[in-house]
Order: sequence, then structure tokens, then C-alpha cells
Amino acid sequence: MQMRKVVKPGWNLEYVMWMFTRLSGLAITLLAVISVAAAFMMGARTQMDMGTLMRWTFFPNSNHVLDSEVPDVTVNWANGFWQIMQVLVIFFGVTHGFNGLRVVIEDYTKPGLWQLFWRAVVFLLWMFMTLVAVYVVFTY
Repeated sequence: MQMRKVVKPGWNLEYVMWMFTRLSGLAITLLAVISVAAAFMMGARTQMDMGTLMRWTFFPNSNHVLDSEVPDVTVNWANGFWQIMQVLVIFFGVTHGFNGLRVVIEDYTKPGLWQLFWRAVVFLLWMFMTLVAVYVVFTY
């Protein structure tokens, strides 16, 4: 039987990412509630159906409601508030998901060069996906 290595208490990557996963899950939920409440205050209950409202909740992009019953999207919806909401949802969602991917990969790899290689791949994918998503938010 092998002796198990005891992790030293303190601020290390595993602890920080464990805390981030819990807090980002709460943040995504809070952002969804804020988005639905703001949409209702801006007239969504009379302007769009539930499917369109849910698309707006998690990615409020004016291109998502082109085929809906919303009269003029650019007046009420295409503003800085929704862009900030989009960027926050993207950051928390993508980071939450890629941290989960990192944990799964580390469960199946042994510590060493392969684990370092896969951490780098996950980090580069995270950077690429986040930058592309933020580019889409600010250009479309």
C-alpha cells in the first residue's frame, strides 16, 4: 500500500479553482436572474416569447431576436449593459467549463510532462474561446 501525499494547506491552484467553480456557478445563476429581471423591466413580457427571452438571458445579442416579434431591437437592447452582461456570462461560463475539463483531464493523467502539456492545451483553448466570444460580443 502506497502512502498518500498530503497537500499542504494554503492558496494553491486546486483550492483557488475549487472556490472559483463554486462562485462562478452562483455568478452565472445571479447573472441569469438579473438578465431576466432587466428584460422584463424593458418590456420583454409583451415583446417576445419565452424562447427568445431565454436566448437573451444567456447571450443577449441583437442578432438572436431578428425573427421574433420585437419591434426595434437596437433601441432598447443593444447597449453597454447587455454587452457587459454578455462578457460576464462568457467569462464565468467558459472558465467554469474549462476548469471542469482541466479537472477531468488531470484525473486521467499522471503528474509530469503530459499533465503540464494538457494544462497548456486547456489554457490555450480557454484563451482562444474567450477572445473569440468577446470579439463576437463587441463586433456583432
